[in-house]
Amino acid sequence: MTTANSDMPVVAGIDGSAAALGAALWAVDEAAARGTTLRLVYVTKPSDRSAAEYAGDVRHGRQSLREAQVLVQSTGESVNVETEIVDGPPAQALVALSENAQMLCVGSVGIGRYARSILGSTAADVAAAAHCPVAVIRPESRVGVDTPNWIIVAVNDRPHNDAVVEHALQEAALRHAPVLVLGDGRTAASAEVLEQRIRPWHERYPQVHVYPIANRADVAHFLKKHDEPVLLAVLGDDEADEVAQIVGHGRSALRHGASSALVVRS
Repeated sequence: MTTANSDMPVVAGIDGSAAALGAALWAVDEAAARGTTLRLVYVTKPSDRSAAEYAGDVRHGRQSLREAQVLVQSTGESVNVETEIVDGPPAQALVALSENAQMLCVGSVGIGRYARSILGSTAADVAAAAHCPVAVIRPESRVGVDTPNWIIVAVNDRPHNDAVVEHALQEAALRHAPVLVLGDGRTAASAEVLEQRIRPWHERYPQVHVYPIANRADVAHFLKKHDEPVLLAVLGDDEADEVAQIVGHGRSALRHGASSALVVRS
């Protein structure tokens, strides 16, 4: 697992919802793979409130963080866990925290204030402005045990695309998932070119099953047309505006209705 600084934590946003707990479980795997701390963070409402409201919010935050910490520790992963309460608004607080984080993980649906906001403008703002990779985590798709739960990534000529593909392969190795690699399919030789392009990835990640498809280089467009169960769509930061569509805010790009997304910072 590529790390910029092993002293920086993986951060998970917590709000008391089931979706946030799912993000925490995703994050603990990331922290364990990196050999770093997992920091569970609760974001309060803006501070222009009465003392009683603020105190209630802080109590809710402490309870939410305790529940998340117990769940994370029940996984048995040998990870140091920290908790923190910070003042909102959520997008600004999370972007600020991302400056000193290896990854930021947030839940995409849930019953809480934070979860609802992360589906809309907060998700877009964080995905676009964060200083580290951002994972927006949906609940797991209900698929059969024998059905592959794909990780999907596009191979293209955009700057830093190699880093995007690298993250996709790392996630596939960590989560024991196969990878759909999309090429552009613009010429008759596209399939051969794509095979040559991904050959080094086969060699670096021999344990990962990689399946090239040389007919569509855009992840969101591919997902509109196909019904494969997708665990994670991996995108470059110049594709961050597609996150809300992919995770299911508004009209989902996915027929099966749920995919997490990882935006890789260049």
